[in-house]
Amino acid sequence: MTNWKEIDQNVRAWIKEAGSKIRDSFQTELNIKTKSNRNDLVTNMDEATERLFIEKIRTTYKDHKIMGEEGFGDELLDLDGVTWILDPIDGTMNFVHQQRNFAISIGVYEDSVGVLGYIYDVVHDELYHAHRGHGAYMNDVKLPDLNEVEVEDSVIALNAQWVTSNRRIDPKILSPLVQKVRGTRSYGSAAIEMAYIAAGRLDAYLSMRLAPWDFAAGKILIEEVGGIVTDLDGNELDPLNKSSLFVAKPRLHQTIMTDYLKR
Repeated sequence: MTNWKEIDQNVRAWIKEAGSKIRDSFQTELNIKTKSNRNDLVTNMDEATERLFIEKIRTTYKDHKIMGEEGFGDELLDLDGVTWILDPIDGTMNFVHQQRNFAISIGVYEDSVGVLGYIYDVVHDELYHAHRGHGAYMNDVKLPDLNEVEVEDSVIALNAQWVTSNRRIDPKILSPLVQKVRGTRSYGSAAIEMAYIAAGRLDAYLSMRLAPWDFAAGKILIEEVGGIVTDLDGNELDPLNKSSLFVAKPRLHQTIMTDYLKR
């Protein structure tokens, strides 16, 4: 029997420890490398933070599996049993350039179902967390269920790239939506944007391609406050594979899906 209360207590302590180390690193010179392209950055702090979590998980829960962005976890073919899906610093470009608008993101899944989700805004010391079936919180404040909003009154998050020429979506699809909504935002961190939807600061978020560590924790948070999390075709996400992402309040999700994405 999995002791979720114990895991929750450990994760919170580990996140705060990692966050403190990240804040301390602001005074040091980062070792910055690139991955798939010159804008896909990774720093020594990304790697050190992932190693910190992996060491603690492996020491405490020897039979648990780990999927980590920086590649120090396991090679996974399934999500049987308990699996930790973690992004040590989601929003590395922001971390490098701004020292804000980035987060630690951890989702703990059992047999492919999200049970515990954590998004920690390190700079603002805001820990968004959820236990499946027990609600979502920001620090110790319970987040209320999401209130519905009309498209024209909504604020949505999306990268401006998706309404310009790109390889993933015809910009003509999202341009009418951008013109209709009250406003658009882009924070450069999927974890931050999903946490902000859970907290009611944003109403929807769309992205063309994200990895499981980008959305694993946020999915749990948003579903605990009544939000809908799918890909852009309206399908359930596969936490083992990359996917497009569409997150919104329920009626808003349906309206955007019907009136804009399925044209």
